[in-house]
Amino acid sequence: MQTVAVLALNGVVPFDLGIACDIFSRVRTVDGVEAYRVLVCGESSRIRAGHFGIHTPWRLDAMTDADILIVPGVEDVNMVVSSAVKKALQLASGQGALVASICTGAFILASTGLLDGKRATTHWAVVDEFAKRFPAVTVDPDVLFVDEGNVVTSAGSSAGLDMCFHLIGRFHGQAVASHAARLAVAPLVRDGGQAQFIQQAALPASSSLAPLLEWMLANLEQPIDVTSLAKRASMTPRTFARRFRDQTGATPIQWLLKSRVRRAQELLETTLASVDQVSAAVGFDSPVTFRARFRSVVGLTPSSYRRRFSTALPSAKAE
Repeated sequence: MQTVAVLALNGVVPFDLGIACDIFSRVRTVDGVEAYRVLVCGESSRIRAGHFGIHTPWRLDAMTDADILIVPGVEDVNMVVSSAVKKALQLASGQGALVASICTGAFILASTGLLDGKRATTHWAVVDEFAKRFPAVTVDPDVLFVDEGNVVTSAGSSAGLDMCFHLIGRFHGQAVASHAARLAVAPLVRDGGQAQFIQQAALPASSSLAPLLEWMLANLEQPIDVTSLAKRASMTPRTFARRFRDQTGATPIQWLLKSRVRRAQELLETTLASVDQVSAAVGFDSPVTFRARFRSVVGLTPSSYRRRFSTALPSAKAE
């Protein structure tokens, strides 16, 4: 069992804190065992959290034992971060903990120097202030999260969900992450970045592409192109492509590619089907193309991914 420490400072955003605590506390491995122990840590036993106060059972020294350390957002990005908090974060990172932030928690991380020389993101409304205050950090304002290996940052509050599912998948595989997403009634992967949420007018309910997206997910093995999708949606290809990007943040082909790869991950984890069979089952017309696309999205070959995350028999042949 891994330990997740969640840092709760005065003025912590309750939603961010709740995301970290709730998502990780519900994760179960493929054997049904609890995957994480969650510790809420603070400088004192009582802190202010929006409209209420909360009790933090653990102090800062408990963070040094964490495998993952989450820094939720804070209401005041100008708050002074104490030397004790900075030291605790630096010590935990130095001892091998993966340190991650949600929303404006990136300001806390950056104050420690842990983001210097790295890419990072935070809520779109404060990216300019963040970039001005921390010039040693390369700010990416358009993404939902940035994974720099031992340091991960996420954008506005709900992007914390995306980041948490990503971390679960990184440690336990796609099947476990998918189950965590289902429990949260949230999408495992959202294409696009936070640019799609910046001052964008809400689309009318009648234009929702949800039924079409569900159809695509249920028919990944079929040949699918933009023309046929537009016809199914009763739109011209140009209008469909624009509406699709508005609602998902990605082109239809980008969304389809990632959906096929995610489904392939689940099959590689949970079945003994060969890589070629998995390729065909998720709609790739060539195993060579499948291998290239899979690696570009996941960062591993299908065979390497299976060796790392397969829940099938150990003797299963990967290729």
